[in-house]
Amino acid sequence: MNERIRQLRKTLKLSGEKFGKPIGLTRMAISNLENGRYNATEQTIFSICREYHVNEQWLRTGEGEMFAEDDGSILAALSREFNLDDFDKRIVTAYLQLPPEQRQGVKEYLRKLNAGD
Repeated sequence: MNERIRQLRKTLKLSGEKFGKPIGLTRMAISNLENGRYNATEQTIFSICREYHVNEQWLRTGEGEMFAEDDGSILAALSREFNLDDFDKRIVTAYLQLPPEQRQGVKEYLRKLNAGD
């Protein structure tokens, strides 16, 4: 598992410090995990999977895909960050489902509204 933690961190292009901070670990703790000096606790495994949307089976065994399939993960993160209600989420989802030319039209409309301020 230690090598998979390193592989994940490198895939995400994060330093040990930036990888560890959201899961409550220091750069040194990440280094110790990656180098096999310590084994990941259940809490650390859970935190890595939650924070980075990692497939727990892959992290534990190397089987399956690195990242969990979770179509709502980006929307869930936006929802937490910006306190979106259900209607807000439907608006974001509808916008993302528009063809590119229609999204461009929405952006132009919003720019015009914003320019009026």
